Amino acid sequence: MSITIIVEGKNDKSRLKRVVDDSVQILCTFGTPSSQTLEELRKKAGDKQVYLFTDNDSSGKKIRFLLRDTFPDAEQIYTRKGYAGVEGTPEEYLIQQLEKAGLEEYIIYPSPDPALE
Repeated sequence: MSITIIVEGKNDKSRLKRVVDDSVQILCTFGTPSSQTLEELRKKAGDKQVYLFTDNDSSGKKIRFLLRDTFPDAEQIYTRKGYAGVEGTPEEYLIQQLEKAGLEEYIIYPSPDPALE
């Protein structure tokens, strides 16, 4: 199965790329998506399983609402309130949320710190 994760912006995308492998397609809405942007996202996602990972703020919730209409079967991934969006979420928490969504096979786990062993 190949998957697509939709995030808001390029900083969210680069943050997520650090913890998932290259087989995961990450698409950006670049703010509140227009109907044309939603259609482009739908085409790019194709028949892949879609995951929505937007910020836990008012604009993120608005974007998630719009994306749910276009991707009614999409899985939802949430970041915690208080983090500065997906881009400001600690990698450990991103990994926890991806695991919660059942995406372990796509996660790039950090190497253990040899200083801690």
